Amino acid sequence: MVIMQTTSEHERERDLLDALMSALQKIPFAQTSIVSEKHPLTQLGHELDAQIDVVVADQNLVLLIELKRSVYPRDVRQILWQLSRAKNEYAQSGKQNVVPMVVAESISVGARDLLRDEKVGFFDSGGSLFVPAKGAYLYVERPVPKTIEKSIRSLFTGKRSQVLHALLQGHRDWVGVVELSKLAEVSPGTASETLAGLERMDWVVARGQGPSKERRLSAPSALLDEWRTQIQAARHPLARRRYYVPGGSSESLANRLAALCETGAVDYVLTQDVAAQEYAPFLSSISRVACRMTPGKAAGEVLANLEARVVTEGANLDVIETPSRGEFLFKEQRGHLWLASPVQVYLDLLRNEGRSRDMAEHLRKEVLGI
Repeated sequence: MVIMQTTSEHERERDLLDALMSALQKIPFAQTSIVSEKHPLTQLGHELDAQIDVVVADQNLVLLIELKRSVYPRDVRQILWQLSRAKNEYAQSGKQNVVPMVVAESISVGARDLLRDEKVGFFDSGGSLFVPAKGAYLYVERPVPKTIEKSIRSLFTGKRSQVLHALLQGHRDWVGVVELSKLAEVSPGTASETLAGLERMDWVVARGQGPSKERRLSAPSALLDEWRTQIQAARHPLARRRYYVPGGSSESLANRLAALCETGAVDYVLTQDVAAQEYAPFLSSISRVACRMTPGKAAGEVLANLEARVVTEGANLDVIETPSRGEFLFKEQRGHLWLASPVQVYLDLLRNEGRSRDMAEHLRKEVLGI
């Protein structure tokens, strides 16, 4: 079993180096050669995975290669330290134009940005290539490989999204795994796994050890930016039914809906424009009420009492059927109206049309502050 794992790992590294060599050889008039693999730097006690010499645009480059399976922002600090020491060692030996470089199956967008900022090259299996050399600057950008894309996307779905919701709602607070699991209404295992994913992205910081260990968001803005990116990339509109309810303004409709839901013991929250307007006024008027509502017979009775009829045009009530409790977390009461949390309202606005996205950014600035 150990021999099979070692062979597989060696083949993976060999494939990565072959892919990098192929990419470099496609550069016009470039000449490349692998000088060594598993090249030891005895004075440092560190072993480089490979050294590649490249001649391009009459420039002699020495690429110092660190091979990895996947690279997230958290990994970059250690990699930078290793490659910096290696580069200094080579510089002391008289070699010029030495470029430290990370080669991996997948490198996240955040990790790419950090490596670029530090002038460290990179290459991944998706074909992205960055070689920051004097006189031979190379940069080819390709989409993030699906392995990392899937890993990041999974943070923003299902029960894990509830953990993110809880962290963003209290982004200034330190919280332990058990406390977080209760806030997010998930298992401690789910909370712990989600935190591990956020640590890889360098979005949380920790203090303490063992059962007393606590975390806090260190980059709430980056986390919310990525959630926005995930929503926009998915392009999935919210599953909703659109109704026309006769009589009255949107304010009157919201009040009638709230009263009927309370009488019928139906869980609901107002969201999108009508909720955002309550949190941080932005528009002069609201033409449509949007709400999340637990589906069922009681919800049907509420709609019947409103005399709501399904329409394709001219709707003034959107009902987003919400069978899970995740979207009801941290709801707030204003007067006798229940509003979805500011985080949930922000996310729902991003999935809407018209000026809702402008309203989302206004809400983010004025209420969320991240």
